[in-house]
Amino acid sequence: MTTIGKTRSLALVTTAYVVAVAAAAVWLWWGPSTEILWLDTLIADVLATLVIFVFSRVYRNSSFYDAFWSVIPPLLLFYWWYRAAPDVDMLRAWMITIVVVLWAIRLTANWVYAFPGLHHEDWRYPMLRARAGRWEFVVDLVAIHLIPTVQVFLGMLPVYVAITTPQIRLSWLAVAAFVVGMAAVALEFAADVQMHRFVANKRPGEVMDRGLWSWSRHPNYFGEFGFWFALALFGIAASPGSWWVLVGAAAMLAMFLGASIPMMEKRSLERRPGYQDVIDRVSRFVPRPPRN
Repeated sequence: MTTIGKTRSLALVTTAYVVAVAAAAVWLWWGPSTEILWLDTLIADVLATLVIFVFSRVYRNSSFYDAFWSVIPPLLLFYWWYRAAPDVDMLRAWMITIVVVLWAIRLTANWVYAFPGLHHEDWRYPMLRARAGRWEFVVDLVAIHLIPTVQVFLGMLPVYVAITTPQIRLSWLAVAAFVVGMAAVALEFAADVQMHRFVANKRPGEVMDRGLWSWSRHPNYFGEFGFWFALALFGIAASPGSWWVLVGAAAMLAMFLGASIPMMEKRSLERRPGYQDVIDRVSRFVPRPPRN
């Protein structure tokens, strides 16, 4: 793995993203169109992901992809708004924009703060590649890059519905979606701050069970699900009866409960024996008062 300092690493990642977004933009403006806006955007999104994948392979570090999760959603939103204008419910669009942009800023800033440089790679990636053996290239491309891109796109489809549906319907559900989305972002921010403070002062083997982390072992994941659920509510508010927009949020929930949390907990138990006590006392996902 390449040994590169944090400043240069961030510059390289930024360059990769600029090239990726430029490639997607070129496709959207000058490439062949399917005449279906969401499908054209998905193709461009996949193309941008392939550019990031190339950088990941060149520098042998799939963490090039990490911030892509939070950088792309605002760009999708703005492009859909641009294409749907002027037939856009402006108030609903601005509510969605506030939630999505604040979420993206928080998550991207948290990644930048914790990212040490390209000498570091998310521990899950080499584990997945090692398990794949001779199929590691396929796993890197599909599992680490393409599947998350498709998953995020599914999570953003309710935004597509809300932005491209011209009817003005500022229903109670849209207001509820805004409140849920803002609360989810605030929860994630608070969880991040508490974890960073803990990491800065923790003793060897110590486990985090303070603040929000005393009510949920994974409050950040709970807040992340809350964000995607809020987007689904925006979609339903704009197009009542379109319950299929819940698919993205459901996929996120399945990923957290079926993959991310089990992997994190297994690793925590291996590295910190005291984590079993946290498991016994603290809720796994949904926050609630800890057991005595």
